[in-house]
Amino acid sequence: MASKPNVVSIVRSLAEPVAEELGLRLWDVRFVKEGASWFLRIFIDKDGGVDINNCVDMTHAINPVLDEKDPIEQSYCLEVCSPGLERDLTRDEHFEVMIGKKIKLRLIRPDENKQREFAGILKGYEEGNITVDIDGEERVFIKKETSWVKLDDFGD
Repeated sequence: MASKPNVVSIVRSLAEPVAEELGLRLWDVRFVKEGASWFLRIFIDKDGGVDINNCVDMTHAINPVLDEKDPIEQSYCLEVCSPGLERDLTRDEHFEVMIGKKIKLRLIRPDENKQREFAGILKGYEEGNITVDIDGEERVFIKKETSWVKLDDFGD
């Protein structure tokens, strides 16, 4: 028996073409419960960053699609927003579009020098291997051995 697609994958498949039509990139979709309320968060991006008008346009464009397809059984609050300056890199395409940018990452377990957090320039990403230039030295980290990887856009 085939497994039923989850809410996030369904919404992603609905939102991706809508975002593209608006000249936006779908960054992430999250469906989370906070307290008694459910939130469907759609994160959008574009070169140069998004503004409130992009979020409003995406909200207006995706609402009728979600109403028609009705992929979520319970009531929820829809939020369309930017992934922010310190965004999480979780999908392969996140790494691919951020090559050359400053990132920081945290390992699940410390390395041989007992270090867990690193920062540097993302030099490459291939088959789950993250290549980072840390002060002129390239290091390769395995994505599945990280607890998080974030864009570090607060540096110089």
